[in-house]
Amino acid sequence: MSATARVGDASRWIIIIAAIVIVGFGVGALFSLAVFLRPMQESMAWSRAAISAVALWMWVAYGTGSLMWGMLSDRWGARRVVIAGGLLLGLGLVASSRITSLWQLYVAFGGVVGVAAGAFYAPLTTTATRWFTANRGLAVALVSAGTGLGTFMVAPLTRWLISSYDWRLAMLILGDIVWLVIIPLGLLVRDAPGAAASATDPDVPLAGIFRSPQFWLIAITHFTCCVAHSGPIFHMVTHAMDQGVPGMAAATLLGVSGLASLIGRVLSGLIADRWGSKPTLIAMLGLQAPAIFLYLFTNSIGGFYALAILFGASYGGVMPMYALLTREYFGARAMGTAYGAIFMLQAIGMGLGAYGGGWFHDHFGTYAWLFGSATAVAALAILFALPLRPSRRSIVLTPAAA
Repeated sequence: MSATARVGDASRWIIIIAAIVIVGFGVGALFSLAVFLRPMQESMAWSRAAISAVALWMWVAYGTGSLMWGMLSDRWGARRVVIAGGLLLGLGLVASSRITSLWQLYVAFGGVVGVAAGAFYAPLTTTATRWFTANRGLAVALVSAGTGLGTFMVAPLTRWLISSYDWRLAMLILGDIVWLVIIPLGLLVRDAPGAAASATDPDVPLAGIFRSPQFWLIAITHFTCCVAHSGPIFHMVTHAMDQGVPGMAAATLLGVSGLASLIGRVLSGLIADRWGSKPTLIAMLGLQAPAIFLYLFTNSIGGFYALAILFGASYGGVMPMYALLTREYFGARAMGTAYGAIFMLQAIGMGLGAYGGGWFHDHFGTYAWLFGSATAVAALAILFALPLRPSRRSIVLTPAAA
């Protein structure tokens, strides 16, 4: 291997490491609203459904931002997008720490934080697919693993800050940390020199993507999958506290779930590189549905920890597959726009699931309806994934897997 090739190989892995941390803090900031939910409820006398509605708006803004930032990354490059998103994310968190009414929370956290956080996952996942041909599944899985790492780090940190000070100062400090971490790491991000494509990599025009049945099958599966798991994720902390689990231990459950999702993402990426994305997606979806169902029968701290690991690994394992399938079907040229559009729909699904959990609790006084309906929706996601036809890359992988 030449010195130039070794430098290029090192550069792309440095970009992946930077992307993991950036995505971690970006998505960790989004999920921190789950930790802030109960302190805000007690401090501001807002209902869980009202705060969950902010989460719905936040996820819609996140999805819209993912599409917008994805299109901009195709045009401007990922570095500018990440730095701009980091500036805006920190601003949204700092502004949220000063709110005095619910509409201000909608604007600052739901709007600004939501849109800003969309600047990271979809554009950086797209960047990873362009830097790698071999080991693409692993590279995408590692970027996706940043979301699990972020939840693992940010949720307990947020709870500790709330316990040590209050929710306002905790949110202010979180905004400052975002500025100090994301902006410098964004300077390390570079776009791939040309398209990292193979002979089997398709090059589908943008108009053809949105007319493709495969695009809509991926999008609907992703949407349904996220409706199913977002409610249990977002209400995991408050549900555990309702069952008598102390606040710090409940926040740690969310962190453990995030860590397990990190492991699930990496393992599913490795499996997809060997066996293909569609079989891996269906296997992980098949694990997710029973994991959600088991929440109906769990009420001890030990059971919650075991379930956090199982559930985290399952919902984490599905996430890299959608980006891989999008790249395999549609190629590199419009990956940012195509995956940004799919990611927009899944973010709306995340918002609906989070809001639905709060609505069920406020109307029935229990999360049982959340977990029951989420199980049914998770099973529906499997049915939507089954008609996906094998991609060209999956066909090439089959002899090697035999």
